Amino acid sequence: MTYLLWSLPALTVIVAIASGRVNTTMAAVLGLFTAIAVALSAAPGAFTGAQLAVTLERGAWIGWIITPYILGGLLFWQMASPTQPVGAGVHPPGVHPAELNDPLARRRRLFFACFLIGPFAESATGFGVGMLGTVLLIRPLGLKPRDIMIFALLSQTLIPWGAMGSGTLLASAYARVPAPQLALYSMVAVALLMAVWMALYWRTARVAGLNAGAAEHVREAGWIVTGLALLWAATALLGPETALLAAYGPLIVLRFLLVRRPDRAQALTAARRALPYILVIACLVATRLMPTLNRALGAWADIRPFADLPAWMPFLHAGSWLVAGALAMAAWWRQPGALAVQARAAWRTGRHAVMSVFLFAMMAEVLAGAGISQAYADGLFAALQDGTILITPLLAGAFGILANSGNAPNSLFMPSQLSLALHAGLNVPAAAALLHVSGTSMGFFSPVRMSIAAGLAHGQGQERSVYVLLLPFALAAFGILLFLALLVVLSG
Repeated sequence: MTYLLWSLPALTVIVAIASGRVNTTMAAVLGLFTAIAVALSAAPGAFTGAQLAVTLERGAWIGWIITPYILGGLLFWQMASPTQPVGAGVHPPGVHPAELNDPLARRRRLFFACFLIGPFAESATGFGVGMLGTVLLIRPLGLKPRDIMIFALLSQTLIPWGAMGSGTLLASAYARVPAPQLALYSMVAVALLMAVWMALYWRTARVAGLNAGAAEHVREAGWIVTGLALLWAATALLGPETALLAAYGPLIVLRFLLVRRPDRAQALTAARRALPYILVIACLVATRLMPTLNRALGAWADIRPFADLPAWMPFLHAGSWLVAGALAMAAWWRQPGALAVQARAAWRTGRHAVMSVFLFAMMAEVLAGAGISQAYADGLFAALQDGTILITPLLAGAFGILANSGNAPNSLFMPSQLSLALHAGLNVPAAAALLHVSGTSMGFFSPVRMSIAAGLAHGQGQERSVYVLLLPFALAAFGILLFLALLVVLSG
């Protein structure tokens, strides 16, 4: 009965979303209130009102850290987007009117946005910002909001390398496994899951009217395989922090040159139109890859109200750079009024995503602070012992979906996963990678990410229909992860 009570916050969110009667924000409100009630009445230990206040503050801090990524990204995108008043009359970067009428060119642009630009931007910034670049590139194609939402989510297929591999670094610390080794073992699951994401992409593209023949499907699969191979090599050489940037940067340039075959004038024109994006990504990459600059910017401001939570370093925060880019564009174009207009538009678009982030973060912190999350995990491991490995994908995936992050399942289950693997004589890096990928990759289906995708695609209210379309692919992804869990157990 106790475990059922502890499950009520997650069940409340799931039922609320599945009902279709409330949006993600209201589902998060219901989940938070349920979590507070359960924590105060059924926590495994003492949990007072003062402790509740601290957990809510911790959740609010996490929300504060993530919010600039969402609103800053939206503001920058809307200032730079040629569909907005600023820069009106200019074609989107790399788009010619004829390209929008060429079915093959439209299809190739879609692939380029979903599987190259999106993952690259996500690796540089994290927190779903890769969806911004994807939506920007595919918006001129005139697709339905529901299709745009799915294509935006497909930019999230390489999440273990997102945000400069920060989640993988954290997981490696919990698992006592070197980060490059953990990332390389994770490549197995990521590569197999890519088959699910490609099937989703092909199905959605067909429904959206962007059909392609078998030869184009083979080419797309070839680009995916090439990207994964380069990512594997870069991870082995550089580690997970910079691997995706190093692997996909040259791949993006090569794809542009081979597909578009621009002459000198066309290449310069494309570069000029893409200049705002080139500059902001270059700045973000520089702040991460140049140790001296990174240390200097981090030293100027480093705010850490909670020792075990991310710090706010405004001069290193990607959201700060995105806002700075929007300010620079307004100053360059001498249109300060446009900045105010687009700031209001960014808030209207992103407010539900922002509120969802705050609410889900608070809910997760309440459950963790009350000891419910840890007690739930410990009880499952004590009851199932070796068989727990087989349900690792379900546990980690469910927590990853709910928390929109692999950090929650990694922090809850990785220590027990490590002990269990050592006790049973299993492959420790493989067991750790299984847990890590299950928590991070299944975040693809998180209500928070769905809310962000809906905001970018102007598809609020269509989340339920998108989840119905995604359900078979979610089941397929869980099936692959369960199969890998079985292999880990059998290999032991």
